[in-house]
Amino acid sequence: MKKEEELIKKIARLESINDQLVAEIRFLDTITKKLGFSEGLKTLKSAAIELLEMEENENFSEDSSQDSFES
Repeated sequence: MKKEEELIKKIARLESINDQLVAEIRFLDTITKKLGFSEGLKTLKSAAIELLEMEENENFSEDSSQDSFES
């Protein structure tokens, strides 16, 4: 019986955490839409990935050009 009670408490705790996370994600989604990201977090994520890829490409280009100067 004790094991079952522990599992019920763990489930309740996880449900509470899940509710908090869902509320936070909805809030962030609303904020990003107000900031101009048309689909909220989805478009923010896409923009962030694009920026990281651009930065990665710039760093790669800089490294490549430095290599050619060192040769």
